[in-house]
Amino acid sequence: MPQTFSYWEQTSFINNSDVIIIGSGLVGLSAALHLKQKQPALKVLVLERGFMPTGASTKNAGFACFGTISEQIANIKASSEDEAIRLVDYRWRGLQRLRENLGDANIDYQQHGGYELFMADEASRAEECIEQITYFNKLVGSAIGQKDIYSIADAKIADFGFQGVSHLIYNRCEGQIDTGKMMRTLLQRVNELGVIVVNNCEIERIESTFFGVELTTSQGSFKTGKAIVATNAFASQLFPQLDVTPGRGQVLVTKPVNGLKLQGTYHFDEGYYYFRNINGRVLFGGGRNIDFISEQTWDFGYTEIVKEKLLDYLNKVILRGANAEVDYWWSGIMGFGNELNPIIKQVQPNVFCAVRCNGMGVAMGSLVGEEVAELLFESF
Repeated sequence: MPQTFSYWEQTSFINNSDVIIIGSGLVGLSAALHLKQKQPALKVLVLERGFMPTGASTKNAGFACFGTISEQIANIKASSEDEAIRLVDYRWRGLQRLRENLGDANIDYQQHGGYELFMADEASRAEECIEQITYFNKLVGSAIGQKDIYSIADAKIADFGFQGVSHLIYNRCEGQIDTGKMMRTLLQRVNELGVIVVNNCEIERIESTFFGVELTTSQGSFKTGKAIVATNAFASQLFPQLDVTPGRGQVLVTKPVNGLKLQGTYHFDEGYYYFRNINGRVLFGGGRNIDFISEQTWDFGYTEIVKEKLLDYLNKVILRGANAEVDYWWSGIMGFGNELNPIIKQVQPNVFCAVRCNGMGVAMGSLVGEEVAELLFESF
């Protein structure tokens, strides 16, 4: 049946916005926050396809990180030293902006540091990273204004109870957050500023017109002056020309573990696996490198091959002998591309996009949202 809107709905919601933002995740709401902070009279409407933000904003692991040494090495090899460190600076500034916007208590920010694990069969990789600790302390330190960021922490392997781990590199500047609290606080902030968020409204077509932008949605047609696409991995569904490929991240959380020794964030296998403590439990995710093609999907869920690998690492490496039971399984969809930088640009008249956070949405999302808001302001 065709949707019919009342006069009140038409005049207060449907055709009463200066800007419509597509996507109510961290980037979309950060853009809305910035728009309203700079121009309080601006009428901003956010349309979200899901019951909650679709993608990864409420489904990620809550890592407040900017890169392990192995990631820095890989980024330099893929691009350049200047580009890799510019990205570190961007992520660091993004994390500070997130904390400034929402407050540490509201996002449960904790800075216990982060650890990069190297397995017994990764001797050459571990040696390469350990040899470059001094180099990256100087390089990364110059970008974020911190000293002695990375250090060897092999003595803690036994304390944590890890099996099959030969080396640990500690990053004292890494933190962790509660992404559920983050998104609740961000929603509250934008609501207080008068931003309207409408859920279960999927965008089917975006058309630039002489008067602005018309959006055809699952709930009917919306008209606005300008639009921002902040759908990250799903952006290529609307604009296939964008270099954005979905990447599914599968995650589990155990039931409470008695005497849990973990505190902080942990990465291994070049960051493709990651785990942390959360309320006496272990959150553990990753494994998309087992089958990149299968994990390049917009479909949520999990696969047996990744599930089995996560359980194997959980029971044999992370919590050996603990017989931990899994309480939660879920997945989030991230956006990746051939370049490490996010895409922030105009895609058609009066339509802008802010997408492709390359698995670093928590670190980058606040700044990406601000930058697309500023780009929109320049077009007035």
